[in-house]
Amino acid sequence: MAASPHHPGTVAMTSLWASSRTRQHKQSQLASASASLGVAPRSNRSWEPNHWPKIALVAVAILIGRPAPAASAGANLAWNACLSEGGTSNRGFACNANTGTNVLYGSFVLAADQPQCTGIEAMVEISASADSLPSWWQLFNVGACRRTSLAVSFDFSNEPGTACTDMWQGAGIGGLAAYHTYWTTPQVPSGLASQARILFGAAVPVSSAMQLTAGVEYYAFKLMVNNAKTQGTGSCSGCSTPVCILLSELNVVQSDNQHESLTVAQASNRVTWQGASDCPGAMTQQNIMWGQIRSVMR
Repeated sequence: MAASPHHPGTVAMTSLWASSRTRQHKQSQLASASASLGVAPRSNRSWEPNHWPKIALVAVAILIGRPAPAASAGANLAWNACLSEGGTSNRGFACNANTGTNVLYGSFVLAADQPQCTGIEAMVEISASADSLPSWWQLFNVGACRRTSLAVSFDFSNEPGTACTDMWQGAGIGGLAAYHTYWTTPQVPSGLASQARILFGAAVPVSSAMQLTAGVEYYAFKLMVNNAKTQGTGSCSGCSTPVCILLSELNVVQSDNQHESLTVAQASNRVTWQGASDCPGAMTQQNIMWGQIRSVMR
C-alpha cells in the first residue's frame, strides 16, 4: 500500500484506518483509546499520525509517576566506606610505613525479606599478580609472616548510615574462621600458589533475630588489613604487588537455617590493591564447611 500523500511514511497507520468501515466507527474506537490515556480527541478530526506526540507525552508522564524499582539483590565490596557511601574500588599504598589499617567494607541487598535473620557467612578471594602469594599477604595462619595483620569487625556504630543500614546495632559477634592458601590443609580450591580464600562470619542470638527488608543495602562486615611489618627489620615482602580481592559469596542466614546466597555483585563485589588489572573470576566452588564458620560465632 502506498503511503498517504498528506502524511508520507504512514503505511502502517493507513492500513489500520482502512480496517474500519466508517469514519464514525474509527472516531468511536479512537475516542475510547484516548479516554484510557486521559486525552480527549478534538471533534471532527481523525486520529492522524501527527497526534502521536501527545500520546507519547502522556505515556512519559505515567512512567515518571511510577515508583522507582527496588535495588537488585547482590553483594558489594569497597575500600574505606560502604560502596553507596563513597567507597572506592582501588587502594594504593606507598608501602613506606608500618602503621595504619586498610579497611574493606562488605554490604548487601536482599531479594526477599528476612524476618528472622541471625547472621552472615562470607567468603573473600585474593589473587596476587605474581607466581606466588607475597609474604605481605601471608596472613592469619600459624607461621605466616603477618599472622596478626588480618581482622574482621561487625561494628558500624561510627558509620554515617546515610545510604547503608546497620543491621547489627552492636550485637554482631563473630570472627575469622580460615585463611586457605596453597600451603594449608585444606588447600585453596584453585590449587594456585598466588591465591588465598578467607572464610568468616558473625551472628546474633536467636532471641535478637534481625528483621531485614529486601531492596535495602545493609552493612555486612569490615575486613581490616594493617600495615605491620611493611618496612624495616623483620618486614614481609610484597606490599607493592598488585592484588585482586573478590567477595565471592555472602550467605544471609535465618534462625531456621534458611538462607539467601549472594554470589553476584549488586553494584561491584570486586576491589583491587595497588591498581591490579586482569582480575580472575571466582575460584572453582567447593563444599564449604559452613559449620567451621559458625563455630567462631558461638
